[in-house]
Amino acid sequence: MGIAEKMASKQKQIAISEFFEKNKHFLGFDTDTRALITAVKEAVDNALDACEEARILPDISIKIEKYNPKKDLILLTVQDNGPGIPMRALENVFGKLLYGSRFHVIRQTRGQQGIGITGVVMYSQLTTGKPSLVISKIASEESAVSVNIGIDTQKNKAQKTNQERITWTDDSGEIIEHGVKIATQMKAKYQRGRQSVFQYLRMTSIVNPHAEITFVDPDGEKTIFHRVTDTLPRIVDAIKPHPGGLHLGQLQRMLKASDERKMTSFLRHNFSGVSQRAAKELLAAAEMDEGAKPKLVKADSAQALLEAMSGERNGSNGKPIKLLPPPTNCLSPIEEMLIKKGLSKTIDSRFVSTLTRPPTVSQGNPYQVEVGLIFGGGMPADKPVEILRFANRVPLMYQQGGCLLTKAIESVDWRQYGLEQAGGKGVPKGPAAILIHLASTNVQFTSEAKEALADNEEVFTEVRKAALEMGRGLRRHLEKRKKMAKTKEKFELINDILPAIAEKSAAILEKPVPALGGAITKIMNAVICQEETQWNTETKRTDVLIKLYNYTARPRSYTLLANWPEKICEMVNNERGGRKEAIGLWAWKLETIEPGELAEIHYSLDGLERGDWGETEVFYRGAGDVIGASKLDEKILEEIRKQEEEGIDVIPDSEEKEEHLNEDTEDEEMEENQQGDEDDTGSLGAEVMSKTADLFKKQSTLFQEDE
Repeated sequence: MGIAEKMASKQKQIAISEFFEKNKHFLGFDTDTRALITAVKEAVDNALDACEEARILPDISIKIEKYNPKKDLILLTVQDNGPGIPMRALENVFGKLLYGSRFHVIRQTRGQQGIGITGVVMYSQLTTGKPSLVISKIASEESAVSVNIGIDTQKNKAQKTNQERITWTDDSGEIIEHGVKIATQMKAKYQRGRQSVFQYLRMTSIVNPHAEITFVDPDGEKTIFHRVTDTLPRIVDAIKPHPGGLHLGQLQRMLKASDERKMTSFLRHNFSGVSQRAAKELLAAAEMDEGAKPKLVKADSAQALLEAMSGERNGSNGKPIKLLPPPTNCLSPIEEMLIKKGLSKTIDSRFVSTLTRPPTVSQGNPYQVEVGLIFGGGMPADKPVEILRFANRVPLMYQQGGCLLTKAIESVDWRQYGLEQAGGKGVPKGPAAILIHLASTNVQFTSEAKEALADNEEVFTEVRKAALEMGRGLRRHLEKRKKMAKTKEKFELINDILPAIAEKSAAILEKPVPALGGAITKIMNAVICQEETQWNTETKRTDVLIKLYNYTARPRSYTLLANWPEKICEMVNNERGGRKEAIGLWAWKLETIEPGELAEIHYSLDGLERGDWGETEVFYRGAGDVIGASKLDEKILEEIRKQEEEGIDVIPDSEEKEEHLNEDTEDEEMEENQQGDEDDTGSLGAEVMSKTADLFKKQSTLFQEDE
């Protein structure tokens, strides 16, 4: 036998399980610490997916025990209340890699490849030589199945032992109706800190506020991440592939497998976004016959069709053929209110801002970006902000610096938004946490371990836009708070000093103490808006009080507007009436407020839970500034109404203004700074500082006149 024959005879096919056994780092099992986090992650992800698909509110318990501390051997037990797994499917779910139901489905899911939990069983067997115990109970059966499962890595096949039927009960002796439990031994280390099992579960609870998660650590300490909503994520529908994300090989495979009789039917029935008109235009641009059989299409024709789909070939009008965007019912965003509740339950802070961007498309794949920013509380001011990264509701724990989401955050100059940032680059410092969630039908990770997102210019731009809006919202909050603090200090100063001066002057001149209302009004010379939003424990409603003080020398007339979560609650006890301006925006006309007078608006929000609505944004129409409220931009209101008519969900807030004006590039940010943020009523520009100085000059002059 020659050398070539000898070399060829040694070649053999490698089983996928054998490959991952030798390359376990690809799956996140490269260190003992990460191995434990990965194992918990895969088990919890499976539990959440199963419960959500069965429309069951998840109750998940995780327990870690050190049964041999000297050798770093750990027993991990994870149990859920999902629908359970039938006995005949257990060996494939837990003992066969690349076995799953989601790989060929285009919709948002936590996992797709069918590697996760099988990888945990494989790693357990690799490091301890022992199989994993699996118990499963489905509601239609009286008993549960208990089985030990290992993997034959050379055949990628499960090895079952000790399979039996049992009566499965909880700690109190109650029979468990349905669910799955896995107990697996592995070589791993438990540690505390930012990259720990506790942190993973904390982050998971933030973006899955519908889940109740119980964790018992190796020291026996129990932590419960409570459910804060009974609302399950919306059901996602599978969609057909979109031509915008297609490759030539995929198109050829679809053509060969098609049973359609002609190309127009093939295009309409196998793709999303292709109408009858578009199908005919695509075929005309590719110079193909509408009645051609898909199976007989040659490579050159397939290439021409792909070019027409991607816009490289124009239609009869000389322009690229317009295709409808793919439907977005394949996505399940967390949504702003639930992000806020999730953040608030784990981080104590007075300011929380959240934003869900409209769905968009990258390479034919729908995706949606959500962000949240929480500021203040007990977070350290001299350390980098905490960045919480998520993809399809799954925390990303490692490789933060190499992740697209982090890079997008670092690309923003956070110094102009109230956070410290050396040279305007890198992760900012300050008492804040930033959450970024990408919901997508095709999340592009940097590796099989799913620890960071790969570079994608379109997604990067979308995340950056969302970060800019969050930054502008934070700046407005800080400047509004600063202005209100100055106004309050000034008002308290006047009310302390002026009466004392008046009494002393009256005593010296032997005259009665004069009325000071007019003098105070002249000194303040401002219209002040104060908003109070608080939970009423008796009525179980959120009460809102808006006060408008006229501390000027002439009558004032304003229209006040407030945002409210119209889609999930009802406005009640609104004695002033008013009218609806747009979705989530209500207006009240205040005809005449005399100098020194106060106008109040009271109403309640019914249908919310405690903590759902903590701050109401107030806008105004009318001449002159109102401290504590934002001037409403009518162009933005028209844009909101237009989007409302088009069926786009929009909840207006003060951050939308600059977004609609496309102020999203660094150059525009710098220009915005140089112009003193003239359009941002929450800022302290040169004009406002000048007015403040004039107010204090008037105050000093009036004091001298009264003396």
